[in-house]
Amino acid sequence: MLKSVELCAGAGGQALGLEQAGFDHLALFENDPHSCQTLRTNRPQWNVVEHDLFEEYDFDQFKGVDLLAGGLPCPPFSKAGKQLGEKDERNLFTRGVDIAERIQPKAIMFENVRGMLDPVFQDYRDQIEVRLRKQNYSVRWQLLQASEFGVSQLRPRVVMVAVKRRYERQFDWPGDDLKSTPPSVGEQLFDLMAADGWKGAEAWKCRANRIAPTLVGGSKKHGGPDLGPTRARKAWAELGVEGRTIADRPPAKDHGDMPRLTVRMAARLQGFPDVWEFEGRKTASYRQVGNAFPPPVAKAVGVCIANALLQQSPELLLDAAE
Repeated sequence: MLKSVELCAGAGGQALGLEQAGFDHLALFENDPHSCQTLRTNRPQWNVVEHDLFEEYDFDQFKGVDLLAGGLPCPPFSKAGKQLGEKDERNLFTRGVDIAERIQPKAIMFENVRGMLDPVFQDYRDQIEVRLRKQNYSVRWQLLQASEFGVSQLRPRVVMVAVKRRYERQFDWPGDDLKSTPPSVGEQLFDLMAADGWKGAEAWKCRANRIAPTLVGGSKKHGGPDLGPTRARKAWAELGVEGRTIADRPPAKDHGDMPRLTVRMAARLQGFPDVWEFEGRKTASYRQVGNAFPPPVAKAVGVCIANALLQQSPELLLDAAE
């Protein structure tokens, strides 16, 4: 079976998708205690390492692993922030490349926000590519729309995939066979909205007839249990959703205002299965959901990486068969 190591694992969106793509996680690194507990609760067998990546660790034990993956923090490249990039104290992209150079995985998959592809960061991307090419990697960047993979949300994400050159001809980005049309917000959440008998659920379903705007999780310093700034809340209001706060429960039977999302509803819009539990109180739980990489997107890219590695490695095919 293919083996992976994940950095900045968060609540497990990418890890879950890669698991579904056939990867067995040797270790998942995360420094947020609530996220670590979420990972342990849902996958007790996973080796969850609560660790700050800026601190030293014996990564040499993972040398030659099949995949190094990471949902590296996005604030340094986000249009919502100051776009300080490599100068931002929260930038872990460079640290991820440091670790990749050290353990020499067969493939690398790093995810970030759309702003990563902005012209202002061209020099930084070039630096990353030069470093990885010196390590015999072929590097590719792609903007992927989560909605193309069945996720009911406008969530563009940039994914960098680097594979050792012996695998480069076998790798390609997900094609139509790995894509699907997402349901509307109303279709996706109707049963959850109606769970407590809300009389207005049917009418709301008809109103919420499009996919959602991007869920915003915020950071530990900024953002709380809400659906984002004023512009985002306006977009949610057009779908009949009150975005100023997150609800503890679905709307009651005689609820007369716009409903609010619960953490479970937000998680479903991110592509998490309903059985996936989030640890911590509402703010901590919603932050984990809002900052996640949708599992269906991670699965699609993971399948493409797995196919490239397995086509070139007969010994891995034998391991997978076993």
